[in-house]
Amino acid sequence: MSKNNLQNESFGRFDFVKNIGIFGGLSALFVVASLIYLAVQGITYGIDFKGGTEIQVRFEQSVTIEEVRESVEKLSLGEVSVQAFGDTSEYIIRFIGEQGATDKETNDILNASITKVRETLNTEFADKGVDIRRVDTVGPQVGAELKRNGLLAVFYCLLIILIYISMRFDYKYAPGAVLCLAHDAIITLAIFVAVGKEVNIPILAAILSLIGFSLNDTIVVFDRIRETEGMYKDKGYAFIINKAINDMIGRTLITSGTVFVSALSLYIFAGGVVSDIAFAIAVGIFFGAYSSIYVAAPLIVVMEKMKNPARAV
Repeated sequence: MSKNNLQNESFGRFDFVKNIGIFGGLSALFVVASLIYLAVQGITYGIDFKGGTEIQVRFEQSVTIEEVRESVEKLSLGEVSVQAFGDTSEYIIRFIGEQGATDKETNDILNASITKVRETLNTEFADKGVDIRRVDTVGPQVGAELKRNGLLAVFYCLLIILIYISMRFDYKYAPGAVLCLAHDAIITLAIFVAVGKEVNIPILAAILSLIGFSLNDTIVVFDRIRETEGMYKDKGYAFIINKAINDMIGRTLITSGTVFVSALSLYIFAGGVVSDIAFAIAVGIFFGAYSSIYVAAPLIVVMEKMKNPARAV
């Protein structure tokens, strides 16, 4: 048996560090492409961040989306969108509405617009059985504030994680952890926008939950690397990381796979906001498992090369 084969067997079946350049380049390409897409395409915000009114209406009999759209567009409510909610009998009607000179005037205009929508639907679809299930309204100023607070929440989350990882492990671990989480969040958001879904507060909560799950997975990898480092002090970091990842790859696949299947089931069988949240989590779990192995851990080798080039090999 050759020396190289003996070394490969000693750290496990797969050599993860060997292709660090290839996977690092792919990850960088995904992130850059996602950022460019988000900058060009823009993010479609829900009323939570954009402001406006959302009316959920259900009909006892089948009504086409074109009929509903034609009915509300003639009311001169400003920018109006109609989206199917589950089946052909339930829809979400969204509109921004006009802004008055004062808050009271804006509220009066808004209440009048909601009344017009109710009356029009009840009149034109009286034989279809109209059920207004909910009406949600968010002012533009409140929406802008929620958007700003949401972005700050993500920023502070990543900052605190950077400090935590530096204190818990070592400074060389921190960049990999933060870049890993940013990698997952950016790509997940780009895919979410690409499939035509809106970003609102529940989706932001899903992304923050995803960051927490991905961080937990990354910390498990880091813990195993630190344990392996103490056992093989005479080995280089490439060997140590390969050994650590091979030892815990089964745990990562089982944990991430279980969550992925659960989220995928909710996406397929649930509807509305639950389905959107499940979609974001399913996509994020996939990239989170990938980044914990091919982004966070290999970056330790890069940091070690800067600190101690002889041991990084």
